[in-house]
Amino acid sequence: MRIDLTPYRRSTIGFDRLFDLLEANSRANSAENYPPFNLERLADDRYRITLAVAGFSRDEIEITAQQNMLLVTGKKDDKAGSPNFLHVGIANRSFERRFELADFVFVEDARLNDGLLVIDLVREVPEAMKPKTIAIKTGQPLAAVEHHAGEAEEAKAA
Repeated sequence: MRIDLTPYRRSTIGFDRLFDLLEANSRANSAENYPPFNLERLADDRYRITLAVAGFSRDEIEITAQQNMLLVTGKKDDKAGSPNFLHVGIANRSFERRFELADFVFVEDARLNDGLLVIDLVREVPEAMKPKTIAIKTGQPLAAVEHHAGEAEEAKAA
């Protein structure tokens, strides 16, 4: 199913990245879903991606983290001396899987165990970007206090 976002693009400003993500996701859903994966939320700022990569060794898998993108690739060598299988039920082909990451999400750890590649992600928002509570004071603003003090001194001089 293809979604046409053209009417929305014409009447909105600053949402280009969102529309690009929606269109890319639509294209990705129509592509092959290999290898299968799970997404988990472990805590408010911790996530886990688990990919089923049976038959791949650590040397055949590469994980690349770029800004807002995580790319997991698996490259299988077509060995000339491979066995003569009567049935091949375990997918053993190269793959490329992309994950869009939110701002400030980083790869913390990656492990391969029992045919599962587990990638732990953490969201680390810089202190300058975190919301701050502003204390509310009473009285006049400092500029107004200084202004009124100047008027009072002028009145005394007159």
